[in-house]
Amino acid sequence: MINLVDISHHYGIRPILRGVNLHIKKGEVVALMGPNGMGKSTLMGIASGLLSPLKGYVEIDNKRRRSSPENELAIRRQVVYLPADAWVPAVKTGREWMLAVGKLYNVDDARLMDHIDRLLELFDLGKQADSLIHSYSTGQKKKIGLCCALVTDAPVILMDEPFSGGLDPSALLALKRIFQHLAARDDVTILLATPVPELVAEIADKVAILHEGRIIAYDTLAGLAAQTGMSSLDEMYQQLVTPENKDAFARYVEGQPK
Repeated sequence: MINLVDISHHYGIRPILRGVNLHIKKGEVVALMGPNGMGKSTLMGIASGLLSPLKGYVEIDNKRRRSSPENELAIRRQVVYLPADAWVPAVKTGREWMLAVGKLYNVDDARLMDHIDRLLELFDLGKQADSLIHSYSTGQKKKIGLCCALVTDAPVILMDEPFSGGLDPSALLALKRIFQHLAARDDVTILLATPVPELVAEIADKVAILHEGRIIAYDTLAGLAAQTGMSSLDEMYQQLVTPENKDAFARYVEGQPK
């Protein structure tokens, strides 16, 4: 469903992505992890069509991005992308913005109205739904962004750090349950970037780890466990990305007052 082929990108003279290949099957949930500043958001932006790679290409549902206006339009009808800091209009209400996004994706009116009500209830936004978004807290703005992405019913979902942005514990649990529900279906494909191992372990079919501009591991949790000899995802991640941190922590503890 999603193919990122030989993706390379840089800002100025600084390489960010170096020949990245990532192939995601229809119905899979893939979590993208990696250290800060290693290109996760850039890769998500390229997958979404927001950025053009300097080398390589993106295919979604066997259509190459930017290959023709027809192919790009067909892809955009199938894909919803939520960046880490999604823009929301300050002078619209949450309900108005959800309606506008749903209509952009040609969601049936009856389905759209019902879905909006259920999402607002799930994310505890009922009281704020008809107030202007500029009055929302940071966490409430994040919730409206998530609701707008989910209300599209898009079969391909791209989200950059959906669990960040000041979400309260109830919203985190609600979002995790939504991803688990979608993961059980075979007609929704999800790529999400997140630094939260404990949540990834509960929802992802596969984990891709990006380090120094390259995918250094891409496998199921069982496969990563076999590769690293570790039992938890945070330990697998550390073993693959920063194995030296174990010694750094030991030195830190040794230097603390006793």
